[in-house]
Amino acid sequence: MNSERTSKTAATAGLLAAAFGLAAAADARAGQQEGAWVIENARIHTLVEGADPIESGSIVIRDGRIVEIGEVSAPEGATVVDASGLDVFPGLMDSVSQLGLTEIGAIAATVDTAELGEMNPHLKAATAIHPASEHLPVARANGITHAVVAPGRLGGFGGGGSGISGQASIVHLDGWTVEEMDIEAGAGMVLSWPTLSTRSFNPATFQPERRSFREAQEAYDKAVAELGEVLAAARRYHEAGSADSRRRDVRLEALSPVIRGEMPLLILANRAREIRGAVEFTKEQGVRMILLGGAEAWEVTDLLAEEDIPVILGPTQRLPGHEDDPYDRPFTTPGELHAAGVTVAFATFGSSNSRLLPYEAGHAVGYGLPQDAAIRAITTVPAQLFGLEEDFGTLEEGKVANLIVVNGDPLEIRTEVHHVFVNGVRVPLDNRHLRLYNEYRNRPRPR
Repeated sequence: MNSERTSKTAATAGLLAAAFGLAAAADARAGQQEGAWVIENARIHTLVEGADPIESGSIVIRDGRIVEIGEVSAPEGATVVDASGLDVFPGLMDSVSQLGLTEIGAIAATVDTAELGEMNPHLKAATAIHPASEHLPVARANGITHAVVAPGRLGGFGGGGSGISGQASIVHLDGWTVEEMDIEAGAGMVLSWPTLSTRSFNPATFQPERRSFREAQEAYDKAVAELGEVLAAARRYHEAGSADSRRRDVRLEALSPVIRGEMPLLILANRAREIRGAVEFTKEQGVRMILLGGAEAWEVTDLLAEEDIPVILGPTQRLPGHEDDPYDRPFTTPGELHAAGVTVAFATFGSSNSRLLPYEAGHAVGYGLPQDAAIRAITTVPAQLFGLEEDFGTLEEGKVANLIVVNGDPLEIRTEVHHVFVNGVRVPLDNRHLRLYNEYRNRPRPR
């Protein structure tokens, strides 16, 4: 009985200690947010158009924003970070990820990327993000400070069914709660474009099936027509207004920003034929389009440039999509699109591999993409695509202090990240990968 009481007392004490610890950590975090930081003696890459790097300058951060940059003195009481011999860049942005939505892909209980049904425009990714995900600090430690989190079955990088998955959300990769992480809860409407394929999968028999091209074409046309009907219904709903709140339709209401041109359609399409169909569809509907995936975007470069369709490419470090494609097709596509005048950004379309974002961009540099364009494709370009250029993407006074301090080119795998600031706070670089590395590196040696 005494031992049971002792156990209960110990457990209670442990819970209280944990609660006080969390409160203390929260207080410390609040104190950091209110204080000022100064990064001194750094080579500062502002990425402002036409501006050269500041060879030796300082950045003053207060209340989450950059207040001074250049040859400035540290204000009294500020925490100083000596960055002698180091470079400062804007924080990297993963343009399409599933950070916080999935933890272990093989365990369904840890995956919250999609809901039942094909039309869910009212759903927002932010509502399902898990702030304590182990993937967030791993990505953060490699310079990813904020990301677009998209719902749906992205299949690694585009694909996996058709329909409207919901709204992508943009978040900081640091915060106790989703509310602390929030940048823009409704940043874009994710639409998986229908595929025209003679092969399909029957979930009833769990077997692949084949159908004629005519049947495949009919199914494709029907799916596209249904998407058109949904947008037409949303347009009628928007024009009618909300005179009768009892007939409120949250699905159609969620599509109003798309109809008004305030929110882009993030259309997931890879084949050239489907990309053409998606471009034609959005042109007819009068809505903004951002192409996601774009594995065969190189085949329709002229169309994308003419219609001014930005492309958020999937990972470059992968095999070609078809056996008769050149081995370097994924590597050369970014450079070809950029040379044609197409706006290009990079994304990982996943969670565990979000940390590899800088290398996906860097890999394209060796195959024709200019280095400056590659670094902008994971900083300034994503900010512009999602309307965040006033706060993110470059290092300027007044902008949110999301930045990284590194010892070289962030696109190089050998470059080390020394400091990461998210929303004006220097965040720890500790993560599961580092802990396991140290644990096994220091394991006892066999005798």
